[in-house]
Amino acid sequence: QVQLVESGGASVQTGGSLRLSCVASGYRNSNFCMGWVRQSPGKEREGVASIATDGRIHYANFVKGRFTISQDNAKNIIYLQMNDLKPEDTAMYYCAMGFGYCYHTPSAFGYWGQGTQVTVSL
Repeated sequence: QVQLVESGGASVQTGGSLRLSCVASGYRNSNFCMGWVRQSPGKEREGVASIATDGRIHYANFVKGRFTISQDNAKNIIYLQMNDLKPEDTAMYYCAMGFGYCYHTPSAFGYWGQGTQVTVSL
């Protein structure tokens, strides 16, 4: 069974940086899509970024160059480098995996991690 384990969430002040990590295991497909989706209380899940095994990347518009998604050489670990964090970035950040066309929207993913909390304060 696919397992996704996120780490790296923390509480930071506005303008700070964090790097989230996600380790995937239990999958059999050689081609897949991984990404990050976030959710704030009372709001729907919001796609952040995705990366496919061929390296193709998609970002949400709100990232505006502040976030960078990457993967290791084995492809099973992805990262989200978040710079210039703002209070509106406060959310639970979920690592996700899918096996269809790779895009950053939540609909691209069928498997989800437990999430890691990012809190940005003034």
